[in-house]
Amino acid sequence: MNSNGNQTRKSLSEVHATVDVTQRKGWRKLFAFLGPAYLVSVGYMDPGNWATDIAGGSQFGYKLIWVLLMSNLMALLLQSLSARLGIVRQLDLAQASRSSYHPVVNFCLWVLAEIAIAATDLAEVLGMAIGLQLLFGLPLIWGVSLTVLDTLLLLVLQSYGMRKTEAFIIALVGTIGISFLLEMVWAKPDLSELAKGFVPSIPNETALYIAIGIIGATVMPHNLYLHSSLVQTRRIDTSEKGIWSAIKYNLIDSTIALNAAFFVNAAILVLAASTFFRAGMYEVSEIQDAYKFLAPMLGNQWASILFGVALIAAGQSSTITGTLSGQIVMEGYLNLRIAPWLRRLITRLIAIIPAYVVILIYGEGRTGELLVFSQVVLSLQLGFAIIPLIHFTSDKEKMGVFAIKPIVKVAAWVIALIIVLLNVQLIINEITSWVEQAGARAWIVWVTTLPVCTVAGALLLYVTFKPTLDRKRKEKKSHAPHGSALPLVNLNPIPYRNIVVTIDFSSADSLAIQSATAQGNKNARYLLVHVVETAGAMWYGSQIADQESDEDTLALNQYVDQLRLLGYHVEMKIGFGNPKQVIPQIVKHFEADLLVMGAHGHNWFKDLIFGTTVDTVRHRVKIPVLIVRDN
Repeated sequence: MNSNGNQTRKSLSEVHATVDVTQRKGWRKLFAFLGPAYLVSVGYMDPGNWATDIAGGSQFGYKLIWVLLMSNLMALLLQSLSARLGIVRQLDLAQASRSSYHPVVNFCLWVLAEIAIAATDLAEVLGMAIGLQLLFGLPLIWGVSLTVLDTLLLLVLQSYGMRKTEAFIIALVGTIGISFLLEMVWAKPDLSELAKGFVPSIPNETALYIAIGIIGATVMPHNLYLHSSLVQTRRIDTSEKGIWSAIKYNLIDSTIALNAAFFVNAAILVLAASTFFRAGMYEVSEIQDAYKFLAPMLGNQWASILFGVALIAAGQSSTITGTLSGQIVMEGYLNLRIAPWLRRLITRLIAIIPAYVVILIYGEGRTGELLVFSQVVLSLQLGFAIIPLIHFTSDKEKMGVFAIKPIVKVAAWVIALIIVLLNVQLIINEITSWVEQAGARAWIVWVTTLPVCTVAGALLLYVTFKPTLDRKRKEKKSHAPHGSALPLVNLNPIPYRNIVVTIDFSSADSLAIQSATAQGNKNARYLLVHVVETAGAMWYGSQIADQESDEDTLALNQYVDQLRLLGYHVEMKIGFGNPKQVIPQIVKHFEADLLVMGAHGHNWFKDLIFGTTVDTVRHRVKIPVLIVRDN
């Protein structure tokens, strides 16, 4: 159940626990678990990775291959944590966040996750369009438009079941792997120079930008949401032994799949280093240029063809997992579900807009820069997904014996720290560059970037330190001296004389009035209060004379007349403006000694829109507040 009392949907409910692994033994059991990590792995070899790998290989040779290895190790650890969260708590990362953070924080995290998914989708859109252009000569703008049609692919695949979807993805991954295996054979890389590339080094700021892009492209934030959900497609034995077994098999699944993704990424970077960097072509960052130069440089026409085929396979496989990630994030953070085709269409249209803008204004030659930028955006969002994941899987209260060990926790925090620090350095470098380019208009850069950076920094600090603050609050409460019990005297009922009852003309009114009269009986004075909140009332106050205020006055009089017939001393008051301010003023003026308010149990989204009057009012009055809830 969520905090609002509404039933939390199962993550990807249409395929939840549809693959039964409880009756399998030996290698058949392992085979039954294999699959989720392959869907995750395609995100590590999407067209965005290609752009960063090509740019890194052509400009710096083999020097950044260590970044790929480090990113892969990071991804393996983080994906194992994501899988563990889904297996043990049967919650995806978004659902776990919704159950732990304030609604406003969850809303912000949802927005950031959606931005990351849109950035991912942008890479998929451009990758598919470029692949179609390279193989069939289709103009890039047409290819971008055609990518809207693949919104239906996932719906078709899901109708055949989760295992068929996984088999399709694995076939695409195999196509990419075979293509690059042949490319590597033809490229004949310098193995001694390749070995030196595993020694960490960052030659300059451009290399830092590309390195962060590689990290963002490899340790993709939406994959953490995806994996924590996909592992729940397996129906497992929920005993302690069964859960440990599921964790083990999913770790094997992740290790195999992510190492395959590392091979593909390394092959792309090595291919660029072995051809373009070796030939002194340091500026090759466009996928189109890589395709064009591969055949003459390797002396084999199939080099370019296989490159294009692998690109389309990467784009198409990634678009399927992007669809699932979008569904998981929206349902998890907002507990809101819309039709999958509509969800996919919205995401795809958001991605198409920047692609159209860049192609129409700057031409097709700038798509490589856009791809690298999209991956940097992913990296900037990583901290907001990784840090909550570490907290959730470290929580011994929620995870029990399955909470991660201290050494794993330290390694995860080191990864998070590295990513956050690299991103901070990148932001400083980029803002400094923008300020220098803006010249006299530098103030515009500061006015636009400083608030965004401040809010993002505050949000990151919140998700980082909230569990620590909560724990200290609990410890302080538990260690507070309680003293000894005091004798209970004077337990006679408190005689309430002046009672204010808020009215909003809903089903809560009857319960509020009934509760109020139970406290004061017929000896008390009652004041029924209703606050008119129209735009006119907010501006003109009591001077407003609109239809709604007239109708409210008549309705309130009906309550008053009914209570007076029953022998109660009742008055009424119509307020105008913001209830959070008006109700405390009326309470003070009436000299009330009790306030009775009705509540409706709004969920957080409605509270975000309509406000939370009850909470604010009860902090602004100095008398007891009785809150009655209408279910």
